[in-house]
Amino acid sequence: MKKFLALFLVVLMAVSFVFANGSSEKAVSADGKKVLTWAVWDIGQTAYYQPLIDAFEAANPDVTVEMVDLGSSDYSNMLQIQLSGGSDFDVVAVKDIPGYNNLVKTGLLIDLVPYMEKDGVDASKYGGIVEQVTVDGKVYELPFRSDFWVVFYNKALFDAAGLDYPTNDMTFEEYDALARAVTSGRGAGKVYGAHYHTWRSAVQLFGILDGKHSIVDGGDYSYLKPYYEMVLSQQDDGICMDYAMLKTSNTHYSGVFYNNSVAMMNMGSWFIATLIQQINAGEADCTDWGIVKYPHAEGVEPGSTLGTITALGIPANSKQQDLAWEFVKFVTGEEGAAVVASTGTFPAITTDETIEIIKAIPGFPTDQNSADALEVANLYLEMPLHDKSSEIETVLNQVHDEIMTGNIGIDAGLVKMGEGVDKVLGN
Repeated sequence: MKKFLALFLVVLMAVSFVFANGSSEKAVSADGKKVLTWAVWDIGQTAYYQPLIDAFEAANPDVTVEMVDLGSSDYSNMLQIQLSGGSDFDVVAVKDIPGYNNLVKTGLLIDLVPYMEKDGVDASKYGGIVEQVTVDGKVYELPFRSDFWVVFYNKALFDAAGLDYPTNDMTFEEYDALARAVTSGRGAGKVYGAHYHTWRSAVQLFGILDGKHSIVDGGDYSYLKPYYEMVLSQQDDGICMDYAMLKTSNTHYSGVFYNNSVAMMNMGSWFIATLIQQINAGEADCTDWGIVKYPHAEGVEPGSTLGTITALGIPANSKQQDLAWEFVKFVTGEEGAAVVASTGTFPAITTDETIEIIKAIPGFPTDQNSADALEVANLYLEMPLHDKSSEIETVLNQVHDEIMTGNIGIDAGLVKMGEGVDKVLGN
């Protein structure tokens, strides 16, 4: 009965989508242009979607691109449900590695290698990313943006506390001490020295900066212990906001930074464009800010950080795959990279030119520290491509939640994490 109900819901959602968006045969607009449908998330909060479309349509005046917003909270699952139900997307944004893996395993995307070979697409321009998403010699997505984690900080709060700003060469001990020193006040006006969003990555990824560990290995996760100890100690001492409170209130990391509640926040470079956009719109009170490189453990090279990619794929059921490829090639190529960079977002193809574009954007901090923070020494994927990445992610998220809410101790939690991932891996 449960399987029947699940299947019924999938079919119902797919049918509802087709009725809402028109027949899958519709590929021409009222003015006679070819229509490409692009599945995305968070249109209103994403600065680069429309500029990319505008640039592509300017170069291809006989084509119009329409976006469909599937939301961000459960995007990967929604996308898989829609594609399985026959939705008429021509291009899809692929949000993360687990989502990519699921789409590949279920045969919902086409191999792009024939197109890449035909048009001479140079995979080396993506800095090794294409190799990391290759499956049995096939490539089902190409990245158009590649983000990495930095520390955002509020200059005004440090000035008010009479403290020096964070630097691009902070150890975790120095970072912790600085977070404690800048914390002040109480109640609604309290300033927290650090902030960690409820994603597991906000804590766990500190542990793989040395390049010696992978989050998908299973077994011994004790290398994460120092970082859980640091964050939980900060939480106990009121240096950062309480995880359970953030989770139950569904507090977004952007809001607490906008309203001058936190002095430092580890977050991805994707937040640069959003922050500039919100300041320009008068929606953010934090107008004097900067970024520095991630803190690092002793012996780890400064500038070592974690990366995520956002990519494009072409659904197997698209009836316009050749035209869809032209859009994918444009967005993921050098022309698309310049457009993405112009919005303050890091493209997957990063050159000196695109970095200069980002630094020159009105609203980007003018201090040298922020400029230097854009230079990455070592970049490790948050979630490596793995056949069991989705199941591993589930274990990591669940145990992270238990540790952060105090439902299990750190040592016991890390043992549980290892046992859970080992079970997924069949070890």
